[in-house]
Amino acid sequence: MTHSVLIVDDSLTVRMDLHEAFEADGFGTILCATGAEARTAFATGDFDVAVLDVLLPDADGLELLTELRGQPDRAGVVTILLSSVDEVADRLAGLRTGADEYVGKPYDAGYVVARVRQLLGDGPDRTGDRTQVLIVDDSLTFREQLRELLESEGYAVLLAPSGEEGLRMAADRRPQAVIVDGVMPGIDGATVIRRIRLDPALRDTPCILMTAADDYATELQMLDAGADAFLRKQQNLAVVPAKLNAVLRQSSEQLPIEVTGSLHGPSKVLALTPDRERLAGLAAALQGEGYDVIQVTDTDDALDLLGEQPVDCIVLGLGPRGELGREACRRIKEVPRIGETPIVMTGASDDDMLACLGSGADDYVRADSAAEALHAHVRTQIRRKQSHDESRRIREELMRRELDAAEERSARQLAETRAALVEELEWRNRELEAFSGSVSHDLRGPLQVISSFAEHMLDDEDEPLGAEARRRLSRIQAAAHRMADLVESLLILARASRGDLRRAEFDMTATTWSVIGEVEARDPEHKVSFTVHERMRADADEGLVRVILENLINNAVKFTRKVTAPVIAVGRAGDAFFVRDNGAGFPAGKAGELFRPFARLHSAEDFPGTGIGLTTVHRAVERHGGEIWAEGEDGRGATFWFTLPPAAGPAAVPDRRAQARRSG
Repeated sequence: MTHSVLIVDDSLTVRMDLHEAFEADGFGTILCATGAEARTAFATGDFDVAVLDVLLPDADGLELLTELRGQPDRAGVVTILLSSVDEVADRLAGLRTGADEYVGKPYDAGYVVARVRQLLGDGPDRTGDRTQVLIVDDSLTFREQLRELLESEGYAVLLAPSGEEGLRMAADRRPQAVIVDGVMPGIDGATVIRRIRLDPALRDTPCILMTAADDYATELQMLDAGADAFLRKQQNLAVVPAKLNAVLRQSSEQLPIEVTGSLHGPSKVLALTPDRERLAGLAAALQGEGYDVIQVTDTDDALDLLGEQPVDCIVLGLGPRGELGREACRRIKEVPRIGETPIVMTGASDDDMLACLGSGADDYVRADSAAEALHAHVRTQIRRKQSHDESRRIREELMRRELDAAEERSARQLAETRAALVEELEWRNRELEAFSGSVSHDLRGPLQVISSFAEHMLDDEDEPLGAEARRRLSRIQAAAHRMADLVESLLILARASRGDLRRAEFDMTATTWSVIGEVEARDPEHKVSFTVHERMRADADEGLVRVILENLINNAVKFTRKVTAPVIAVGRAGDAFFVRDNGAGFPAGKAGELFRPFARLHSAEDFPGTGIGLTTVHRAVERHGGEIWAEGEDGRGATFWFTLPPAAGPAAVPDRRAQARRSG
């Protein structure tokens, strides 16, 4: 993806310098010299990044930033402020206004470009499915020859003319392999590879070193530098793709854990000392190495800034009185997260070194050392911190993966255990239902015998019985009848719990009137007013639905016997069907107990029954994947609701009735 950057600066030199740097890295640019031009670009331009000068002849960079952040369609634009006034207060104001970065002038154009790519979140550019290779060589001719050769083999090629540029490009683009010339002005090939091997983000990148030297000692030297392969420029260039394939094949089994920062990417250093002359010297030395340096003279300002914007390293001078620097070091190290930033202290003697290290500093450099020594110590501390962060990320990633694997194993074991328990429970239920059906069926014979003999003895006129004997036989006969009713109910419950559902769409209204006709025929003396909603349809097993309706309507008829004008309504509201009566009702809060086997909320003398009917209804509704619940008050009637969802759909039950559902 090609990004576009808006550059707003009144200096033509700055605009062109940044334009060339961004354009060389593949960005498109929009150049503005004034605030008015910038506002026009805000309204009409298409850009992903804005680099704004803080001081413009007709505008203030912070005002422009506020306007930019106020536009909803520009919320994702990366913003960088540039200023020749690098005071902490200005930097904090810019960051708090919404800037993603604040860079003081004089700036390093390479740093600005690399930092923009970092803020954009651009990861390693794989150019589609092609493997990306970085070629670092000071010879334009040789670079082009290798580029043509590798592109013809299907590789995407990046080119760098120097070791310094090669390291920066490697940090920015994260190529999958590097081919580097052994002898170059500045940093040579062996040094490039050594620095790549020291970088936590790049150290696993395969490196091939090329040289014109033709002796065995040079080859050993280059391989000792960390190269994965060695090629001589005198060889046929056709060897290059073969070597490249070999080193890429060897690196394909690396642990796939991404690393965020690179040692050679854009790094930020905070220089802190009350001595302004010493501060300027530290900044000049570090800027020469390509770091963005923040200059601070006060510890409180430094802590405020670190709270807003983390840095990669802190260089701390002791100041005129050494205890100031040591106190600053202690204060920084005490702050969570900020205290993890490495601190390099500078002093005048070995005694200062002991005091600095004792106060918490990570490293020490004598103030009279050359700039190269300071560079080396800062680079070492940044590398150490990045290695530490990488190790922690890898540990956390491995721990996360292990936790995920453990959760997966636990979930699998739980599912297997649950499946086994469900299977066993279903088997036991089938056995219990079969046993219940068998016992109930076998009991019917003896009960019929008992009832028949009792009836015969009561009706026998040849041997008349006394009053007490007749009373006892009547009780035996009544108990046999009740037992027969109970056995019949158990058989119906067993049938409702077994067998396959034969689902089909049917006319629920017609089925309801049919059931009502059967109920009325059993007790024609008890007159009840029935109302049934028209055009009700259901997708269910009609035989089981008849069982549901028979039990609910019989139940409603039974509990309206003591009402002078009994009314029973059967209908539908939303996804739920209902059977409503104006009978005895039931005590509030007892709805959940209605569906338990043999449960009774009224005395058997007032309302006789087996206590199995509602349990059978509950079982039949559950087999359809539905739910049943009841609403009512003592003496004010009752309403039984039930759902019959289609086979593929979940039951839809209004939440407001949840308190009346059966639990458990």
